[in-house]
Order: sequence, then structure tokens, then C-alpha cells
Amino acid sequence: MFFRFGLPVGLLAAACGTATAQIDRQALVTRHNPVIRRVDYNGPLTVGNGGFAFTADITGLQTFGDEYYHGGIPLETLARWCWHSEPNPNSYRLEDANQPFAHADGRVVAYPVDVSSPAGDWLRKNPHLQALGQISLVFLKEDGSAFTSADVQNPEQTLDLWAGLIRSRYTLDGVSVEVVTACHPEKDVIAVGIVSDLLGTGRLRVRFSFPRGHDLSIKNTPPLDWSRPDAHRTAIVAQNGDRVDLQRTIEETRYRVAVQWEEEGEFKEVRPHVFELTASPDEGQLGFVAAFAPEAPSAELPEVEETFDANVEFWRDFWRSGGAVDFTGSHDRRAAQLEERIVLSQYLTAVQSAGDVPPQESGLTCNTWYGKHHTEMIGWHTAHFALWGRDALLARNLAWYLARLPVAEQIARSRGLRGARWPKMVGPEGRESPGGNPLIAWNQPHPIYLCELLYRNRPDANLLLKFSDLVLQTAEGLASMVILDEKRGQYVLGPPLWISQEIYDPAKSQNPGFELAYWRWALQVAQSWRERLSMKRDERWDDIIARLAPLPVKDGKYVALESSPDTFANVASRHDHPSMLAALGLLPGVGVDRNVMEDTLSAVLKTWDWETKIWGWDYPMIAMTATRLGHPEIAVDVLLRDGPNNRYTPNGHCPQRSDLALTGPPKAGARRNEIAVYLPANGSFLAAVALMVAGWDGCTESYPGFPKDGKWAIRAEGLHPLP
Repeated sequence: MFFRFGLPVGLLAAACGTATAQIDRQALVTRHNPVIRRVDYNGPLTVGNGGFAFTADITGLQTFGDEYYHGGIPLETLARWCWHSEPNPNSYRLEDANQPFAHADGRVVAYPVDVSSPAGDWLRKNPHLQALGQISLVFLKEDGSAFTSADVQNPEQTLDLWAGLIRSRYTLDGVSVEVVTACHPEKDVIAVGIVSDLLGTGRLRVRFSFPRGHDLSIKNTPPLDWSRPDAHRTAIVAQNGDRVDLQRTIEETRYRVAVQWEEEGEFKEVRPHVFELTASPDEGQLGFVAAFAPEAPSAELPEVEETFDANVEFWRDFWRSGGAVDFTGSHDRRAAQLEERIVLSQYLTAVQSAGDVPPQESGLTCNTWYGKHHTEMIGWHTAHFALWGRDALLARNLAWYLARLPVAEQIARSRGLRGARWPKMVGPEGRESPGGNPLIAWNQPHPIYLCELLYRNRPDANLLLKFSDLVLQTAEGLASMVILDEKRGQYVLGPPLWISQEIYDPAKSQNPGFELAYWRWALQVAQSWRERLSMKRDERWDDIIARLAPLPVKDGKYVALESSPDTFANVASRHDHPSMLAALGLLPGVGVDRNVMEDTLSAVLKTWDWETKIWGWDYPMIAMTATRLGHPEIAVDVLLRDGPNNRYTPNGHCPQRSDLALTGPPKAGARRNEIAVYLPANGSFLAAVALMVAGWDGCTESYPGFPKDGKWAIRAEGLHPLP
């Protein structure tokens, strides 16, 4: 069969021509295609459909998994539907990890924070996202030595963003190899086409390997667990001509893998959990699809070229819709870097952050925190989808929140609250995970913020009705979490409270500035939703809005929280997130004194610890505050500031590496200690750019986040202003 491996770009140009919009979107996107010309452990490329993804090394498959894991970014196949739980013979329940905490009104409530107990440890680790398997190349060298990445000569690998295809070209022993890799946009199917004379000799084969899962002793970026082949099963359950169906069983977890190839070939088991596909003698090409599913895959799988074509159509439509920003003609040296990060961040968030279960912080590249979703990150993960005009991808995430509203309502009742109280670290069912997680609070208003972004883009009655319960029950939860302090005549928030700057004692924390601003703004928005729904305003919510404690200030600057106002008096308090800035940045500044925020921004820029534990989303958040305060030069500087957690790899990822400031550079062959990729950095980056380009309600300045020094030429389409 003939594969059009080298043709899709040309076909697209002929079919689509030049974009008719002001911005030539095809030129904009394709000039930032990642091109890898050496083995770069931080440069694997990913294809995916939002809820399923496959990350490939320089060969176009997952051939050098150990090398990439130990040297940079892992190579995995992951889906948001595949979860596993270890046996629970002791029937651990969430309340088994409870510890009591005193509230500001004297009530004592138990929260599941004891992660060190056997119950807490099991409940935190389970369920965990299950690794689906690896697909790699086997190359039999003439001297019989092991195949390593050093054998890949003259590589040139391109992620064709406009088509959603990875094209890999290289030589092995002087013989050329070409591989095209794609993911079906609607099915969890990987399609691969290989052209090489090595196929027909049997020296080049495709291997399918299945680990038991991940090593759960490592919380962030764990390795795959190949150590216990007897602890799981991989069985051929059907084989018919050019198709094989495999059943995977890991205790109670089951899923299926179907492999279908399009030339003469042989598929066989070479050892437990390892299978190889070999082309027929003298065959110079091999195409196959691998379908992953929780149940039996479809009786008819898409063909290789059908998948390629579906991919091309999907990505063409994706890039021609939604927002775009073009800096062509700019003379500022940072313009090209900024534009590249915009394009690659749009791609990475689209392929990894729009599944049936909201994303983990490392998306679908590798596991962090056992694959669980952290609800405080949902805003950074997905707000940009609405701001860049891709509402459907945000709505897909909110559908999970809407379906889990009864879980949040039950949590609220169990803690003496009304409405909904959202858990923090969750698997697909929404069950809380032990640790400090149940005490975090800045995740609570997020559903209101995100629903409001959707409504602003499409203000119609159907959307209001669809998300009204989510907004109103979340608001009721916010209202019930604050307590009226009769002595001061104000509503207070906490304790117990784990604030967004995660360094303070939750048992003592009260009135954090960002959270107070978020509460006030979210309740105001919820009142607007009531009015849009022809409901009366809630009098209690209005009373809370009017009498909520003010943002804490000390020495003319906003501080993290009222109960420990030492942010700028104690150097130990100036690391982690400078979240007091978000009250005028992410939020429009309800209750904020701009002069005080000016001095706060200045103090953060001068005195914050930029080397340890300032995360990838902090840079965009600070840039948003600088933008709203009228400091575009600071905004651009901070957004692109070099730092251990703000360095982007060739594929567009932003690993978190602040541990290097404490331990020094890793030893040769040792991998980093923290998080190999971090999608909240990409999502917050796009949200910040939206603010810098499109502004916010009441902003009359064009491109308020960019200096008016004659060095910036900006064209933008399809972006929406922030509140």
C-alpha cells in the first residue's frame, strides 16, 4: 500500500491555500513547528486528542524510554479513562485519615489530613492513573550489541502543528528510516507509518510492551514499573488476519488494545507482556494502528491514512478558529520567543487538557501526584480556552464538575456547610485525597469564574440553565465557609485554611488577601447569575459582600494573610506563590487599593525568592498584575523572565526545576527531582497573553500589556477580554 508520508503539507497548501483572515494562520503556526535534529531528552513530541496522548522520542515511537526518563521527559501513553486501585483489604475509608481542627466560631470539624497513616497513604495513592503501554522500534544490529539512541544518525524530526503529525527521518546503519505518527482526533487510536528497507530484512520491528503501571513510591514523575510480570496479565483474546486484540488485566483494572496492520506481517508474543510486529520479507513499508479502550475496541478500526486525514482536518480547523496573535514586524528581540510559546502552549493544552476527567498538572505526558486532578489548577488549566475562543474545551472540563456536584454537596454537608465544597486532589470519582488538600480554599470559586467566562462569550439562556446549579451551589458553599465575627462586625475566612501560598500553618491561617478578594468577586458574579435567572438577590450573600474582611495590609503593602502579616518582614515568607498580587491580575481588583498594589508589586519584584518554589504559573500571574497596573515592560519581562521554573523546552513544555537551587545540577545520568512537564504554566501563560492583548472590562487601551516603544507590531484575532 502507498503511504503519502511526505505529502500532507503540500496537500494542505493546495487544499487550504492562504488563510483569508488578516493573519496568515498557517504561516503563523508552521513557523513554530518544533524541529529536533539530535537526541534531546527534553524534546519528545506528543500527539493526542485532549483525553488521550502518545509521546514519542526521536524515532517517532517510544524506543528509548529509559534514556528519556532518566535524562528528561518520559515517553508514555496515557488516557484519562484508565485508572487503577491497589487492593484495599483493610477497607480504608476517608474518615480513617481524619484529624480535628478548630474553626473561628469554636466548632471542631474533622478533616482527612493524615497522609502518614496507612489509611491516608492508601487513599492518597488510589486510584492512580494507569500507564497504557509503550510502542517502540526494535533494531537488530549486525554486531549484536544493544540498540541505543547513539545509533540514530542524521535525525530530523518535525511536529507538523498544522497537520498534527510527527514526521521522523534518520538512518540506522546507513539505511534510511521514515516514520509518521498521529493520534485520531475522536478515537483513542495511534496511527504509524514506517518506510525503510530494514523492515523487509527483519532487522527493524515494532514492539508493544506493557508495564504493570508506575512505581508508586515516587510521587512526581514516577518510572514505569516493569518489575513484576506475574502481577498482571496481557493476553491475546482475538487474532484474525491483520488484527490482534489484547486484554490487559491489572487486578480489578481491565482495558483492551487492538493492533491492526496494513501489509503482510507477523504479530507474535516474544515474552510476557511484550509483542512484536514484523513486516514480511522484502517489504519496505509498514503501517499500523493501535486502539486503546476500556472495553473491546470497535469492530472496524480506522485505517492509517484515514487517521492521518482526520488529524489533518481537525488541526486545520483548530488553528483557523479561536484566537491568534501575530508579532510579524516586531523589533523587540522577545517577540519571536513569545509567539513561539503562544503557539506551542495552544497545541499542548489542546492535546492534553480536555478529557472526560480534568487534567493532572503534567497532562498526559507523565504522572504527577498519582495522576490526580488538582482542582485549584483548573483555572490555570482551562480559563484560556474561553479567552482564546475555544469554549468547547473548557465546557468539556466543566461537564465533569457538573456531574460531580453531588459529591461536592455531600462534602459540604459532612463539614457543616451548605451548598458545594469542592475537593482538592481527586481521581475520576471526585473523592478527596488525604493530606493538606481538604484545607485548601482558593479552588472553591473557580467554577464560578469559569462559568462566567463561558457566559460572557455566549450570553444565552441555555448556558445559564445548564450551569446555574454549579454556580449557585458553589456560591452557597462560599457563603457558608465564612464566619461572622461579632466583635469586629466582619465576616472572616478561616481557620482552618491552607492558603494559596502554601507555607503557613493551616490551623492558624485567617483572612488571606487573594482568597478574600476572590470570595467577594465570586459572590458578586453569583448574584448576577441569580438576576439573569430572574431570581432575587440573596440577602445573606449581599451582607457577606458588604462586610467581608478587607485585604490585609502591613507597612503599605498587601501581605499574604492577616493572621501572619510577615510577608515583607520575614525573608522566609517570600517564597512559593506571591498570590496577594492575583487580587489585581487574575481578578479585576474588587476591594484593591491600586497604590498599595503598586508598592506590593515593587516589593515582590525586588525581594521575592525567584529560585526556589516559585512555580510556572506565578510568572504569568505577576505579569497580569503588572499589566493591570499599567506596566507593560514589566509584564513582558516577568512573563519571559529566566528562572528554574520558567524555562521552556523545544517542544513547548515548562518543567519545574526549583529543586536545583537546593541540590545543585543533577549528576550525569540522574533525572531531575520535581515535575518533568507542567501544564498550568502553559495555561496561565495563555491567560496572561489574553489579558495583555485583549485587556479587560473597562480597558480602553489597545494591547495594554505591551510597551508603546515602536518595537512591537501586533495583530490579534478572536481573543476575549478578562473580567
